[in-house]
Amino acid sequence: MKTNIQPGRITPWHQTNWDWRAACNFIGGGSGTGLLFFATLAAGSADSYRIMALIALALVGGGLTCVWLEIGRPLRAINLFFHPQTSWMTREGIVAAPLFLCALAAVWFGGGALVGIAALLGVAFLYCQGRILQASKGIPAWREPKIISLILAAGFAEGAGLAAALAAVLPGVSPRWLAGALLGALILRRLAWMLYFKALEQNGAPRKALDVLRSFGAKFEMIGQLAPEMLVVAGIFYGEVMPYFVVLAGLAAAASGWWLKFTIVARAAYNQGYALPVLPVRGQGEVKPGVKPGWTK
Repeated sequence: MKTNIQPGRITPWHQTNWDWRAACNFIGGGSGTGLLFFATLAAGSADSYRIMALIALALVGGGLTCVWLEIGRPLRAINLFFHPQTSWMTREGIVAAPLFLCALAAVWFGGGALVGIAALLGVAFLYCQGRILQASKGIPAWREPKIISLILAAGFAEGAGLAAALAAVLPGVSPRWLAGALLGALILRRLAWMLYFKALEQNGAPRKALDVLRSFGAKFEMIGQLAPEMLVVAGIFYGEVMPYFVVLAGLAAAASGWWLKFTIVARAAYNQGYALPVLPVRGQGEVKPGVKPGWTK
């Protein structure tokens, strides 16, 4: 016997604590650390690296500023650093300090071992961001473990895209493999998105959250994945005639990654609502199966 539950505050509702400012932290952090990683490998000269690294730090810093402005009491942000044993947000903040110091030193000296250290710290920062979402257990679209690989893949795709676009206009000769790296990063992001969405469908999620992600996914596949992939392939084969195919692909890869993160963080963020394992009855009646209103499973 099916029990109808009227929608209300027991069904999943959209959380409002994290809005576009929180999304900007993941957007800036992912693109900035991804760009810092590829700047280490793809910058055509020391000056090119300096420009790429400064843009990367501006993105990371802008994202952190947005999430700082979201705090109800910004002057108490120092408390963020007091819980490294339990909070991935604390670990993100702790990694951010040496990340900025090493990257700025690498910019000052224009090379050396600090360049590689800054890139590795950027990867650690990006990993912390994925764990921040996965640790948010009250939001089913965030707590799915495969979101970690999605955040990592998205950050590398955005970074490769921005590096490819900047390398075309900055001093020095960009490596020819950069277009191939961008294509590979896009393919990995496509795979990570498919695995993430499939896991949500299999494990169950709030129906409204899946509706948001399903509608987004159809557009993302065409505009965010297929279009830049085709542009990269065209740039590889026809770069002599149209050298800016890869630039357009890079910008599209970055913009679609921002779109992806905004959708997950700000639009699909429905909490889990309430559920009953079994429906209680009075007296000696038969216990009925439980209900989970507003969910696909």
